[in-house]
Amino acid sequence: MPAHLAIINPKSPQNRGSILRASGCYQAQSIRYTGERYARAKAFFTDTKNAHLKIQVKHVANVIDANHDKQLTKVAVELVEGATPLPLFEHPENALYIFGPEDGSIEQDVIDQCDEVVYIPTVGCMNLAATVNVLLYDRLAKTTAMPDDDEIIKNSRDTNNRTKSHS
Repeated sequence: MPAHLAIINPKSPQNRGSILRASGCYQAQSIRYTGERYARAKAFFTDTKNAHLKIQVKHVANVIDANHDKQLTKVAVELVEGATPLPLFEHPENALYIFGPEDGSIEQDVIDQCDEVVYIPTVGCMNLAATVNVLLYDRLAKTTAMPDDDEIIKNSRDTNNRTKSHS
């Protein structure tokens, strides 16, 4: 189930690395971003799992490309009146999730181009990277059959972790 991320003018180097790591963990196919702050944040790299080697990351002028995004369901993730709460949202098969900047909101013209608008029902707004993590986890939890053996644990944990459950 392809998931693509579009980030509008992200600024924080920590968020950049955390978004890359989350994209790798939850198997997002690509990240596109607008603005120049993301490129400047590269110098402060925090992608400890090297997800940037596996995920296409591309600077774009607009987060939605009308010619190339026809097959994607465009989903704005923003605190917008009338939006669907994430716990009630059914994720589409092929999605482009659009996130606003840390210090702003998604522009109305972008929201108007989206098929869906969802929000995470928290008290106050969340950090951009935390929002990406919660959204991608929710997608995984709702759409993927959970493994019933330990292979994913063995393949995902850090090399120093060899602990086992006592049960």
